[in-house]
Amino acid sequence: MKQKNIYIIDFDSTFTQVEALDELARISLKKHPDKEAIFKKIEDLTNLAMEGKLSFGESLAQRVKLLEASEDHLKQLITRLKKKVSKSFSRNAEFFKKHADQVLIVSGGFKEFITPVVSQYHIKKENIYANTFVTTGDGKIIDYDHSNPLSEEGGKVKLMQHLNLEGDLYGIGDGYSDFQLRESGMIKKFFAFTENISRESIVSRADHVTPSFDEFLYVNNLPRAISYPKNRILCLAIGDIPEESLALFKKDGLSIRHKTSFEDKYVKDVHMILLGKGEKMDPEKLKIALKLKTIGYLGNTLSKMDLQACTAMGIVVFEDPKNNPRNANFIPKRMLDFMNKGTTYLSVNFPNLQLPRIDASHRLIHVHHNVPGIMAQINTVFAKHNINIVGQFLMTNSLIGYAITDINAEYDKDLFKSLKKIEHTIKFRVLY
Repeated sequence: MKQKNIYIIDFDSTFTQVEALDELARISLKKHPDKEAIFKKIEDLTNLAMEGKLSFGESLAQRVKLLEASEDHLKQLITRLKKKVSKSFSRNAEFFKKHADQVLIVSGGFKEFITPVVSQYHIKKENIYANTFVTTGDGKIIDYDHSNPLSEEGGKVKLMQHLNLEGDLYGIGDGYSDFQLRESGMIKKFFAFTENISRESIVSRADHVTPSFDEFLYVNNLPRAISYPKNRILCLAIGDIPEESLALFKKDGLSIRHKTSFEDKYVKDVHMILLGKGEKMDPEKLKIALKLKTIGYLGNTLSKMDLQACTAMGIVVFEDPKNNPRNANFIPKRMLDFMNKGTTYLSVNFPNLQLPRIDASHRLIHVHHNVPGIMAQINTVFAKHNINIVGQFLMTNSLIGYAITDINAEYDKDLFKSLKKIEHTIKFRVLY
């Protein structure tokens, strides 16, 4: 009988983008005359513990003493934390709903603020393990329960030893206390979560570095909101590229390389290319860039690339021939809209299609030569695989057809193979 998988997830800087005690300090000490010095002290104590340079128990005790917090401050903190859930966790809420029995939140933080935040994601209260505060009658936080193993150095290991769970355990977190679970041999794999912060001392010892929760779900073959983690999408920026353009790609979670030229080592793996004004697209490199989905050009593509060859390969091209100053923002946004939603609006070589995202569905893109009968073949494949179509759209030009189909969340994996085998198919991909 197959062992049940259990997923042990950290809270601070993992499930949420921030360290909750640091945020609580900024709320509780808002009017304190020495607040900046105290904030710095608390942040330093947090980092020392997360990097394994100070015992967790000592760090926690010192931080709680510095807080001067109350239950009213906790209410403000909870409101703030609900808005600071890590983006990749937030978009995969459906995973937590379907795997509620397998997910544990294990944190050196405090239940008082963790439970209201993670409970929104269908995580069971009995699966939340954290510290608890001690308060006075008027609601002031004066201490915490020192008998809780999670308040001590190596607390997560001690807790897991006590729980003695059956199954294969996987840990995901950003700090030393998370790595200690791997070091103890109690978990099968430790995933260093780096979406919010990357600690070299932890990353260097992890079984796998996961820049997002999507990556964690992907490598473990678990259901997820997007089909392919954004951190695996390679975007090359070539030539004179404004920092504003790169910032947009970074914010979206893409893997970015800024180079002076299109180096051979990237040709086979590149998904997106942003070209600075005056740069040329080498026709020979274009031919073998089989994963390339879109090219953005910060200027006029005339004589700079073969648009017909791009179209024949199913590569969507965006340009701004008027050299408008806004193109540093405008072109990358068009490329991201295409990658995230399939939108080809204002491309120079593809039929223009602009669609809203449809929740609780998967969006499939099929690019094909514009010959009669392709849509009939596509829908025959869907019918054979008992697929429920939520929405379907087709736009064509003289050369190609661009079809987008939104299907329900349940599907046979062989469906994709069948769609790719349709004659005259140029490119097929799953957006989310």
